[in-house]
Amino acid sequence: MYLKINKKKIQIKEYNKIIDRIKSLKFVLEKIDYGIKLPNKKKASTYFFCQRVDICFTDKEDNIIFLLDNVKTEKKFFKFKAKNIYYLPLDTCNHLKIGERLKLIKK
Repeated sequence: MYLKINKKKIQIKEYNKIIDRIKSLKFVLEKIDYGIKLPNKKKASTYFFCQRVDICFTDKEDNIIFLLDNVKTEKKFFKFKAKNIYYLPLDTCNHLKIGERLKLIKK
């Protein structure tokens, strides 16, 4: 799955297994160029992340509810209406707006 933003494609990895969801981006030292989708989750945590990320909260139709850009490590965020959380590379949220739908494509 890919996220299309301004003629740029960002690969999105969907984590459904518990061990993958717990690990996500923890202890990843190299700069990421992909995103991670955590379905059916309302709480985002950046504990043990080794880099800053952008976070996008969406509802079940992938309409953007809340955006956080350049999030430091050791932070927690909780949104009641969220159904999916996307951890994205830096400066991705600058091109997104609250209320718009994420443009996800298969390939």
